[in-house]
Amino acid sequence: MVRAMTDLTPLKRAAAAKALEYVADGMKLGLGSGSTAELFVELLAPRVRGGQKLLCVPTSERTAALARKLGLTLAQLDDLAPLDLTVDGADEADRNLDLIKGGGGMLLREKIVATSSKKMIVIADESKLVPRLGKFPLPVEMVEFGHKSTAARLSGVFAALGYQNAAAVLRLKDGQTFKTDSGNVIYDCHLGAIQNAEQLGTAIHAGPGVVEHGLFVDRATTLLIAGPGEIEVIER
Repeated sequence: MVRAMTDLTPLKRAAAAKALEYVADGMKLGLGSGSTAELFVELLAPRVRGGQKLLCVPTSERTAALARKLGLTLAQLDDLAPLDLTVDGADEADRNLDLIKGGGGMLLREKIVATSSKKMIVIADESKLVPRLGKFPLPVEMVEFGHKSTAARLSGVFAALGYQNAAAVLRLKDGQTFKTDSGNVIYDCHLGAIQNAEQLGTAIHAGPGVVEHGLFVDRATTLLIAGPGEIEVIER
C-alpha cells in the first residue's frame, strides 16, 4: 500500500538517524540536498554542539543556509577533497545502488560532491526503493543557451536507445523556467523503465549542451532504506 507523503517523514527521519552511526569525529563530510538530507543535517547539529568536530560541504544553497543556521562549520570542496563521506537522499534507488537524483534540481553539485567522497551513504524511505529505475523522470541539466535544440537532440538519443515514447519536459517553477544554483535549466525526461543506466548516461553526455544528468551509477556505497520498524542496509 502506498502511504501518504505526510506519513513518510518518520521513515525519512529514521534513515537519517541511522546514517549518524557512520559519522566520526574529525570527518570531512558532504551534506546532501532534499527533505531527507535536511533531516540528517538537523540530527547532526546536536552532535556538533556537543563537541564533535566536522567540516562540511553542502550540495546546495538551501542546505548551506540550514547548516549555517544550525551551527555547522562549512568549507569549500576544493579545500577539503577528498571527503570522507557524503550523506544524501535519492528520488529512486535500486538494489544495485544505482540512483536517480535531481528532483530538487541540485544534481550537478550533488554529483560533484559524491564523486569527491570516499564513501556515499544514501538515506531514503521505502517508497524510493524500486526494482528498476525510471518511473521517476530523469532530470537532465543543460546550459540555457540553445536548450530547446539540446532537448531535441536528446529525444533522438532516447529513440535510438529504444525509449520510443520518451518525453523531455522543461522544468518550470511558479510559471517560470526553473534555474539551478549554477544557473542552468533542467529537462525532466520521462523514459519508463531504464534498461542500462550506464549506457544511457554515456549517451546523454555525448553531445554539447548537457551539463549533467541525474543517473548516479557506481557512486553510492551504502543504501539505508527505512520501513516500518526496520532499516534495511544494502551495501556495495
